[in-house]
Amino acid sequence: MKRVLIITYYWPPTGGSGVQRWVKFAKYLPSEGWQPVIYTPENPEQLAVDHSLEAEIAEGTEVIKTRITEPYDLYKKFLRRSGHSKEAVEVNPVNAQNKSFAQKVAMWVRGNLFRPDPRCLWINPSVRYLKKYLKDHPVDIIVSTGPPQSMHLIGRKLALQTGLPWIADFRDPWTKIFYFKHLSMTKATERWHEKMEKKVLNDATAVVAVSPLVQQEFQAMTRTPVELITNGYDECDFPEGRDKDAAGGEGRNFTITHTGLFAADGNPTVLWDVLSEKCRKDDTFRKALRIKLIGKTDTQVLESIEEAGLKDNLEDLGYQKHSVAVQEQRKASLLILPLRKEPEYKAVLPGKLFEYLASCRPVMGIGQPDGAMFMILDRTNTGAVYDWEDRISMKNYIDDCWKAHMSGNLIIRDGDISVFTRRNLTHQMVELFNKVIESASSGNI
Repeated sequence: MKRVLIITYYWPPTGGSGVQRWVKFAKYLPSEGWQPVIYTPENPEQLAVDHSLEAEIAEGTEVIKTRITEPYDLYKKFLRRSGHSKEAVEVNPVNAQNKSFAQKVAMWVRGNLFRPDPRCLWINPSVRYLKKYLKDHPVDIIVSTGPPQSMHLIGRKLALQTGLPWIADFRDPWTKIFYFKHLSMTKATERWHEKMEKKVLNDATAVVAVSPLVQQEFQAMTRTPVELITNGYDECDFPEGRDKDAAGGEGRNFTITHTGLFAADGNPTVLWDVLSEKCRKDDTFRKALRIKLIGKTDTQVLESIEEAGLKDNLEDLGYQKHSVAVQEQRKASLLILPLRKEPEYKAVLPGKLFEYLASCRPVMGIGQPDGAMFMILDRTNTGAVYDWEDRISMKNYIDDCWKAHMSGNLIIRDGDISVFTRRNLTHQMVELFNKVIESASSGNI
């Protein structure tokens, strides 16, 4: 088998969305003739733990680990001693929400002293370790996946010092990611990021983006080929057959489900108002309505739901292992996917979108109606996207779904989503591996 070194911060038992992409690639790489070699921290920061994902790791996958030094423990202790709750420390993302003085200080330190991110102290030790490792355990190609963008700096240095071809896989943008502008960076730090981003893009043998709009943004910045390989869903997680209850019928719950991190800057307050109004006007709807949240949810979201008078309709299940989240998606009447209220999110394709598609349930997206998420839902005929303030359209969509639910016909007539299976996406990635190696051997890079 050919061998690929994959540099990733996220790996089981770490849970959450960041780990899914390369766990699934690694699962199917052996069937394509490639042995994955995973390089990951021995002691990473873990906001979620999901041991069930360890079963996804293909037999024979080589996993090598070294210890990482990072400041997050100090950051958490600092905020907690300043009176911040555990939820405020662990759930709230870097965003435009009001911050305490302690949070502002921590943000300035994080933005300016740890470049490109708090995992930067792992870069040089990793390069030294991997150079020695590769002498006795050679590989054919290097892949780095970020964020954190420090993984790309490891990949870049290692590729420059070994001459190996290197693919930079961006699960999210770098300087155009939504929270970049909230990091309290000095102008000098911003220029440093822009410079390093261009170096990574220019020095990589190939770049991978997960969204067509991000692909376009990167390609405008570099001559390096930028390929589109989206996130996807694993058919093994979605066996044939749909949950019979999900199609609806009189006497069955009408369940609106959200899975994954639910942050305050993505709180769909207009949707809660629409649901509240319908509950007041339709007692049957009120009794049937369930709002299920599976994942870490910001307190402000929960408070907003309660303020809308929907406390009795709410089921907050907290973080669950991936298999449970998938089951809940399949049982939902309607899946909601609110994006963060940031203009940069127009280009983002959340990873859970593709598992939403595989759940065969209608999807209501809330965000930019002309963004990347709309492109996928429109292409597959699996849902709709409405602006955060588009009350009328949300109301009409809920009404249509409720009518279909009551008739027992709440199904979607989806388009072909097979292109988004993890197996097919792995095949695309392997085709890129082979193309990159062929170009490197012929001296065309």
